[in-house]
Amino acid sequence: MRILHLSNHCIFGNGNVHAAVDLACEQAKQGHEVFFASSGGDFEDLLEENGVRHVKIVHPNKHAPWLALPAAIAIFRLCRRKNIQIVHAHMMTGAVLGWAATRFLGIPLITTVHNAFDQHAVLMGLGDRVIAVSAAVAETMKRRGVSEKKLRTVLNGTLGSPRTSGPIMEVSPLYHPSITTVCGLHDRKGVRYLLTAFEAVHAQYPEAHLYVLGEGPQENEYKSIATASPSGANIHFLGQVRDPRPYLKQTDIFVLASLQDPCPLVIPEAREMGCAIVATNVDGIPEMLSIGAAGNLVPPRDDEAIRDKIILLLSEQEKLIESKETSLRLVQHFQISRVFSETIKIYNEFESN
Repeated sequence: MRILHLSNHCIFGNGNVHAAVDLACEQAKQGHEVFFASSGGDFEDLLEENGVRHVKIVHPNKHAPWLALPAAIAIFRLCRRKNIQIVHAHMMTGAVLGWAATRFLGIPLITTVHNAFDQHAVLMGLGDRVIAVSAAVAETMKRRGVSEKKLRTVLNGTLGSPRTSGPIMEVSPLYHPSITTVCGLHDRKGVRYLLTAFEAVHAQYPEAHLYVLGEGPQENEYKSIATASPSGANIHFLGQVRDPRPYLKQTDIFVLASLQDPCPLVIPEAREMGCAIVATNVDGIPEMLSIGAAGNLVPPRDDEAIRDKIILLLSEQEKLIESKETSLRLVQHFQISRVFSETIKIYNEFESN
């Protein structure tokens, strides 16, 4: 099958991009002819090394909306020249451009919805099939008017992809007990609630350390909160890291305090490394933890609940060990090979093409 993926860019640090790159690489590995059109970025070499042809097509943005027409024409020409059979868009801009190009050529357009809470996510409904990355996302899209006949659910999973596998590098040892979060540093990820919870945890367990991996617009604000906290000396901001596995491998408890999160890729990554998990009961998170009955769910915006779960795990070694073991249970469900198989079945609904 000849498949074209559309993404605004292929820059590291965007979960939508990570999922798209991983799927494209797996499709090429399985013998399909795969193209990836974007404005370019960090993953160009990775794509090419894994048999995916990257084609630079500069996508429009809010600063350059006039690029829409030339981008749509370039996609149309690429589809016709390469006899593309499936176009798969992973962002709203790609959905609109892909729709414009595929309507003239009679090519099926597949869209994958990640951030269903975004006010413009309804544009993903332009796809002939709309893939939701969790059941929660599918329900949101139905409420927003996308036909149930179009909707399919493929739970996120990227383990075993070239981006998430390979040797685990050595990093400086973490202090223990170690509590880690990996996320963008913006309000939607609820980091301020984790910082408040950790202050109370540290008061009871002064040897505990919190590691924050990520960057974002609220980074300086969160650092100021940490500096003003009595636990500040035990809070470490490590920035955005390309491979979090060396840190997750040393982590005792992984915490994700998100207020909204469609289906975070970091949950299976933390599970694969055997972390005990405390995460908020929002969107796709409970679905990702229900497989294998892993993790400890807490309400969003509740620093006291986060505090209590962490303290419970630290106070009872047997519970901590058990929670780490359950994280590994059925974690293979999150392999990229499963996502590949389920996605190809959706493509094959248009086999006559």
